[in-house]
Amino acid sequence: MAKLWQKENQVTDAIIEQFTIGNDPVYDLQLARYDVMGSLAHITMLEHVGLLPSEELEPLCVELKNILDTIEDGTFVIEEGMEDVHSQIEYLLTKKLGDLGKKIHAGRSRNDQVLVDLKLFMRAEIMEIADAVEDLFDLLLTKSDAHKNDLLPGYTHLQIAMPSSFGLWFGAYAECLVEDAELLEAAFRLANKNPLGSGAGYGSSFPLDRKLTTILLGFEAPHVNVVNAQMSRGKTEFYLLNAISQIATTLSRLAMDVCLYNSQNFGFIELPSALTTGSSIMPHKKNPDVAELLRGKSNKLKAVPNQMQLLMSNLPSGYHREFQLTKELLMPAIDEIKDCLEITHYMVSHMKVKADLLKDAKYDLLFSVEEVNKLVVGGMPFREAYVQVGKMIEAGEFNGSSREINHSHLGSIGNLGLSEIQAQKDTVWSRFGFEKVEDAIDDLLS
Repeated sequence: MAKLWQKENQVTDAIIEQFTIGNDPVYDLQLARYDVMGSLAHITMLEHVGLLPSEELEPLCVELKNILDTIEDGTFVIEEGMEDVHSQIEYLLTKKLGDLGKKIHAGRSRNDQVLVDLKLFMRAEIMEIADAVEDLFDLLLTKSDAHKNDLLPGYTHLQIAMPSSFGLWFGAYAECLVEDAELLEAAFRLANKNPLGSGAGYGSSFPLDRKLTTILLGFEAPHVNVVNAQMSRGKTEFYLLNAISQIATTLSRLAMDVCLYNSQNFGFIELPSALTTGSSIMPHKKNPDVAELLRGKSNKLKAVPNQMQLLMSNLPSGYHREFQLTKELLMPAIDEIKDCLEITHYMVSHMKVKADLLKDAKYDLLFSVEEVNKLVVGGMPFREAYVQVGKMIEAGEFNGSSREINHSHLGSIGNLGLSEIQAQKDTVWSRFGFEKVEDAIDDLLS
């Protein structure tokens, strides 16, 4: 099948064609919906600036929306020999509308076409990731409030340190996710810039209205400089992968805690049997495979930003075919983090917290700091109180029998600050501006 760029008597060797196309058609299926959106905005703009007759706009829009229907119902395919999704859609339009279908590419290059597809794709995926993060955040905050009075040993260096609580533990991960979302918002800001009209990186002699396509596609702003628009390829993906990596880091730490806390030597939580697997020879085993695989999958994701950075290294300005390979790093990582967020939510929602953990005598030393603080409140200088309690411990005279805890400051076990954490989350989510994007796309496709 002839390529969009192919000239008469120009034939590419089959081995070269296979190598250069690679797995692109597979990943391009995920871009098909957004390619239609970009084309709808582009032809609307072409009609607006007088490059497309008004009577030709409607049939093009109708047929593009028909193609979108096949994408949505799963019947759309990129045919054998077709180079990419852009070629397939233009081929279908031309097959249906004749020469009219060939007009949609005026003022575009496949370079800015794939750029806008990817921007729209990443923007939509960020919205889904943010929704999954929000769901997990809500669960963790609910768990934090429900278990605010259930005490838990706190550790530093894996040595017992001070009293904590399940409320403090759940709340810590909730706030951590909010901080991770700050990076996700930065990725969204970059994904939400319009590259359409940058062409092959040097613009067009056509009087394109790039501000109009920005509005039609719900972008926050255009990439102003057309060269910089092309330079955002790989950079936007890197931003998003960094955000994914940070979320994965949080999930990995939570998974590690679950592995430790579920073990018999800690025994702080219990995973129901349905979330565990057994051993082929040890009948007592209930292995936390879900947490271990979550830890492994999350740790794998931490490496992907580095792969993207290496892929984009030492490239001059302008378009380069390496950009095609960014999809192979980006798209699986997006699917993986969404799976990890979903399974984390399921795991946390089903885990059982054990009560009265700190009654065990092995946790006596957790209360040494509380004893020091009591002496300080009674008028003794801190250093003297520290030495006195230390001597009691060395002499085996300290038993922490009072088990009294008087924490009242913000963010402590006595004052979790859940409303403040909720406010932080609400502030970050309000900055995304998802509603504007959704409204613009609804209008474009209506």
